[in-house]
Amino acid sequence: MLLWVFRAVFLLVLVGVLFINASSEELAKDVNSTSWWSVVISGLGMMLFFFLLEVFTPKKKLSALAGVFFALLVGLIISGVLAPAVDMIAGSYSIDLTTEAVFAIKWMLGICICFLIISIVMRTKDDVRFVIPYVEFAKQTKGARPLVLDTSVIIDGRIADLCQSKLFDAPLIVPRFVLNELQLIADSADKLKRSRGRRGLDILNRMQSDSIIDMEIDESVDPEAEDVKGVDQKLMVFTKSRNGRLATTDYNLSKVAQVREVDVVNINDLANSLKAVALPGETMKVKIVKPGEEAEQGIGYLADGTMVVVEGARNKIGRELIISVTSSLQTSAGKMIFGKFEGFAQETDNSRR
Repeated sequence: MLLWVFRAVFLLVLVGVLFINASSEELAKDVNSTSWWSVVISGLGMMLFFFLLEVFTPKKKLSALAGVFFALLVGLIISGVLAPAVDMIAGSYSIDLTTEAVFAIKWMLGICICFLIISIVMRTKDDVRFVIPYVEFAKQTKGARPLVLDTSVIIDGRIADLCQSKLFDAPLIVPRFVLNELQLIADSADKLKRSRGRRGLDILNRMQSDSIIDMEIDESVDPEAEDVKGVDQKLMVFTKSRNGRLATTDYNLSKVAQVREVDVVNINDLANSLKAVALPGETMKVKIVKPGEEAEQGIGYLADGTMVVVEGARNKIGRELIISVTSSLQTSAGKMIFGKFEGFAQETDNSRR
């Protein structure tokens, strides 16, 4: 939208300059004079040529606003260099042009060149550095980088507790398309999806009403994000454009984002890193709930959901045991603790009494 406003301003400015120069007394004395027609034809021709060239140039990423001022400076320099070409063409082909006509043509040429340079820089980002070394229009973000929330982390709900604990002091951003996806999930015919979507909307309402959490629903339309398909692809483009970090619980999305050089905060990895470390030789209490894959193995779970594999506990399902930790394994899916049976928790408590 901003680019089309700029295009409209360019057309209005150039038409105004053309009208003012064409209606001047020096050029209007003789309607059929060479100077008048040269100003009109060259002005309309340059306007049409540069406008179509800019419109049909392949779209690239939007640059920082500082690039506009740099492009304006470059456009003025190029206009000054090409201005003598107008005099050279008029002299080479013996075109009888007045001073006012040459001046008007130079003005319109400068406007067209500045428009084209500014438009190209607005639709590029780091490509400018490839052409002009040490010149880069990167967006500078003051303060903490924002966290962009995806659907999975909102439905998960732990992000709200983490923000309330003041572990994250960064602002939270929920893009408009993520909110639309949540609404579609909440309106789903599937009962499970519908409950998950409503849970996500309830968590959003809770975070919005919390004075500690700085959360914003981004209603702006990002042209770069709208051009791609799929919510995951839009999330990565949106996060890059905001120079933020993507918060998610989706393992596959985290890996794809890392490949595309998008910073990711995976809540599952964060939760695993905060779990207590079980050292070999330590004892703990665990209730066996099901048999393991190997013979004589029993499986239990700690309060935080960590799976515990106990040797010699296959026939002790439903009972609370005291185990001795032998080793632990940390994976992206979670943490596993391996131990061996030492005794029953109830008998140990009785002996202590």
